[in-house]
Amino acid sequence: MTEHPTLEQLADQEARLVFDRFDDDTAWALGVALRDAARAARAPVAISIRRNGQRLFHAALPGATADNDGWLERKSAVVDRYGHSSLYVGEEFRAAGKTFEDSSRLDSSRYAAHGGAFPVIVRDVGCVGTIAVSGLPQREDHRLVVETLEAFLGHDDA
Repeated sequence: MTEHPTLEQLADQEARLVFDRFDDDTAWALGVALRDAARAARAPVAISIRRNGQRLFHAALPGATADNDGWLERKSAVVDRYGHSSLYVGEEFRAAGKTFEDSSRLDSSRYAAHGGAFPVIVRDVGCVGTIAVSGLPQREDHRLVVETLEAFLGHDDA
């Protein structure tokens, strides 16, 4: 079972896991690292990395389904709209005693504030895209992305 990170911990992850630059080669290398981590864990996930709405990497591991692709889109749409991880947005609504589905006034067929999508943040630029995983329970999807980003960016201070 994965712990429930606080809003402060989630915000700290976003502040720490920042790229100096993010181009096609960076997206591909990160996607391969994420796929390798998911394969090692035998995680039945789909993976998506996008920059400015363009998909730069996609993979589906054994056990992932087309439904996971829909979740990737919906979780990434939350990051695009709010500029925070999909888990952060969902937790923010829960902390206020609300649900995202009832209180955001957004179409739930297009937006899902469930963990697994994380902003691609470039230093001195801001959020330019998303890294998303779908197929595990939401906090495990989020953890897989964060742990892979920490290793990819050389952070040992998780």
